[in-house]
Amino acid sequence: MILWLEEALGKVSAKSMIGSFLGLSLGLITANMIVYSFFLESSLEPVLRDTLRVLLSVALGYLGATLGARKGEELQLGEEAKKIPGLKRYSENNYKILDTSVIIDGRIADICETGFIEGSLVIPQFVLKELQYIADSSDSVRRNRGRRGLEILHQIQKNADLDVQIIDQDFPKLKEVDTKLVALGKLLNGKILTNDFNLNKIAELQGVTVLNINQLANALKPVVLPGEIMSVFVLREGKEYGQGVGYLDDGTMVVIDNAKRHIGRTVEVAVTSVLQTTAGRMIFARLKEEIERGKAEHASSLWAFSKAKEEEGQGQ
Repeated sequence: MILWLEEALGKVSAKSMIGSFLGLSLGLITANMIVYSFFLESSLEPVLRDTLRVLLSVALGYLGATLGARKGEELQLGEEAKKIPGLKRYSENNYKILDTSVIIDGRIADICETGFIEGSLVIPQFVLKELQYIADSSDSVRRNRGRRGLEILHQIQKNADLDVQIIDQDFPKLKEVDTKLVALGKLLNGKILTNDFNLNKIAELQGVTVLNINQLANALKPVVLPGEIMSVFVLREGKEYGQGVGYLDDGTMVVIDNAKRHIGRTVEVAVTSVLQTTAGRMIFARLKEEIERGKAEHASSLWAFSKAKEEEGQGQ
């Protein structure tokens, strides 16, 4: 019973508890005032009067506690917030939990600089340990990635506008860092910042909100429509015969038909289609000169056809 009560109270916010207490007190005071004002000097039997007082106390106390809990969320505890009509206030802590992949990636530091990240950035000790383990790796590539992650963390901590918290909370029974992150997300009612596709899916299945930096980057890429003309540097050969492959400034791959002969040069292309996948976006295009040549040949064919028709009509 005690454990159940402790768990139930743990889910209630401080504002709700204060509001409920104030409402309960006001309800009990009101009930006693009614009894003493109207029934104290009446001819009612003492037992009946006491019963009435208990019933009124229970009814008004419950009503006051319920209304107080609902209105308690609107309390401004220690802060002078602007009152905006229709704007609902929430008391939940706004925690963003960083995983190893998003720290090593580095873009999170730039996003934090823009001010788009609100709330507290939480970095668990088990994530720091994994980062340190990568930084001490014998593999030079992994070692450089780990050291880059530590540098990014240092950069984030130097940002005076951010609330960065390194916590010792661990889950000894869980071995994988991903499962620990999901458990921490549940415990804090927070959101996980990651680039890891597998962690993204695991967290979503368990009801933990995930903020994926790759999805954010894809959403911010400029819209490209079929027929649009762009300049692309042809970097290498494509998979299909004669194809050339280039990249936009944001990393989007552009596959160009018949552009193999232009490798090492910048060409103008016309977009034919856009393919959106979970890994990102891919653009298919044709050389602008080929399209213009095709249009010219089509126009020439139409002119020749109309000319032949005209001559045929004159011959008749």
